[in-house]
Amino acid sequence: MEHRDWIEAVQRMQDYIEQHLQERITLKALARTAGYSPWHSAKIFKELTGKPPFEYIRSLRLTQAALQLRDDRDKVAEVALDFVFDSHEGFTRAFRKEFGVGPMEYKKAAPPIYLFKPSPIRDTYYPELAKEKLDSPLRQSYYVQVTDFPARKLILKRGRGAEGYFQYVKEVGCDVLGLLCSVKEALYEPVGMWLPEYLRPEGTSVYVQGVEVPRQYDGIVPEGLEILDLPACKMLIFQGEPFEDVRFREAVRNLQSVIRKYDPSAIGYEWADDAAPRFQMEPQGYRGYIEARPVKPI
Repeated sequence: MEHRDWIEAVQRMQDYIEQHLQERITLKALARTAGYSPWHSAKIFKELTGKPPFEYIRSLRLTQAALQLRDDRDKVAEVALDFVFDSHEGFTRAFRKEFGVGPMEYKKAAPPIYLFKPSPIRDTYYPELAKEKLDSPLRQSYYVQVTDFPARKLILKRGRGAEGYFQYVKEVGCDVLGLLCSVKEALYEPVGMWLPEYLRPEGTSVYVQGVEVPRQYDGIVPEGLEILDLPACKMLIFQGEPFEDVRFREAVRNLQSVIRKYDPSAIGYEWADDAAPRFQMEPQGYRGYIEARPVKPI
């Protein structure tokens, strides 16, 4: 029970940090949110997330600042103030230490960098938080739509033998998501993909993470990643109803079961798994779980 209480306390602290990222955050405020003493709150936060609270906050602020520099016309000094840095110089030093590039240089060229993209602690410790919820099945309706995807390119990081997300994370780690999120020219958010055989060199994984960019993309491909062409295709997109975040694994399993049983011939299509990658979007409860599988007209 104590471990579960810690998980819920750290999740409350993570949520508080997200909501107050552009304000002063004190350890006293975090402790009040967690329901423990300041010392104990900091201890369990580091134990469960791997970072002390204020290192976590600084990395998260620098990541949001980098995205603001990349996408908006704000000056570096303005962004520094937005994210509670006392001076332009202090912000510049912290930014360079975090990302290996200065904020002005980053604003001009926006090279891919490793952004800090922490997972909610509830996802990591799913079984402890979901036990009572698993006693009642997650029942959902599903929305299905055929969508045309143009020819485009994919920047991806391969694994060795991974066939799904959790195997992939064990092989590759979690940092690649932050790197993919930093690609300015991305058409959509990063996704997990199951590659068809023709896109898999021998000895590489079925499952990868990547981000799609325009067909004419000629920007930087980060070290350790590669880029390949994806053909135009049709995708059958499945989307479940919103769900409580703690039940994300159920939402994924349930939708994948729906896809396995679905007969696309009822709408004039057949599966085309050899034509393009099947993909999944990050499970986020507010929008429902989304997965897509390639099809072609019958």
